[in-house]
Amino acid sequence: MMPLKPQDNLISLSQFLIEEQLKLPYATGGFTALMSHLLYAAKIVSREVRKAGLLDNILGATQKENVQGETVMKLDDYADRIFTNALTICGHLCVMASEEQEEIIPIPEGYKCGKYTIAIDPLDGSSNIDSNVSIGTIFSIHRRLDIEAKTPGTKADLLQVGHKQRCAGYIVYGSSTMLVLSTGNGVVGFTLDPSCGEFLLSHPNMVMPETGNIYSVNEGNYNYWSPEFQNYVKHIKSLEDGKPKTARYIGSLVADFHRNLLKGGIFLYPNDTKSNKYPDGKLRLLYEVAPMAFIAEQAGGMAVTVKGERILDLTPTQLHQRSTMIVGSKKEVEQFLKFI
Repeated sequence: MMPLKPQDNLISLSQFLIEEQLKLPYATGGFTALMSHLLYAAKIVSREVRKAGLLDNILGATQKENVQGETVMKLDDYADRIFTNALTICGHLCVMASEEQEEIIPIPEGYKCGKYTIAIDPLDGSSNIDSNVSIGTIFSIHRRLDIEAKTPGTKADLLQVGHKQRCAGYIVYGSSTMLVLSTGNGVVGFTLDPSCGEFLLSHPNMVMPETGNIYSVNEGNYNYWSPEFQNYVKHIKSLEDGKPKTARYIGSLVADFHRNLLKGGIFLYPNDTKSNKYPDGKLRLLYEVAPMAFIAEQAGGMAVTVKGERILDLTPTQLHQRSTMIVGSKKEVEQFLKFI
């Protein structure tokens, strides 16, 4: 028998989750099944992203705005429908929330209610869709407050503190489609192999470097930042430490975060005085900030607000609550904290 080549010995996401499940004597398989529905929807969205430039009904904007007051892109709307339809009928959720929908999404009548909740940003970075820039999906999974309940979940089941997440992850639709996932025991990455339709383990132990030379922030808002924040950015651009940091800002949270996870660095999204509309920052705590903070900490990084609060200690009070976010390599975030 010919020996297996390295690429022939890859572990699929399904196999990985089953093996992890076997390590837990109380596991029922519900989480593994939930993930299979999530990844099925992700494959459909990935397929549409790949051919977006060929289809007039995918690129461009719709005629409506979402709850955030933002113009809904056609692919935004499509991704929201695909994930919602796949997840609400899977039998393992009790309630769901989407960044694109104002209220909670209940489980349809006639379908089983499970013990998990999910909050999802179906398509992060949608303003970059028409520019063929990497975009992604972000999700956060909690166990419901009363795991023995068989009734539909409520908003309270979704509004839980960040450190109680059962799982957090994101899918980046870039040069390859990749899933980055944490269930509270480190971070792993899986890359979609289009030839077999499986997510295969490509990054078994993702650790964020303690330091990094990259900073990501929208410097167009510099004049609207607080003096403390301005001083920090001036410092990392100066020659005080020998070499200024390199600016890299894509404007797609998934893409900026993913690069810094691999190479080290810091991503900053502060509040500003540009508009009174977002006094607490623009990113959504439930759908973007908390899951990314969970992944960052599991990879050895840090995530705080501009006030220095640990993001995973924040309990959301509203479905679409906003927050500032400073996330990245541990020593880089610690240096930021010295300035505030």
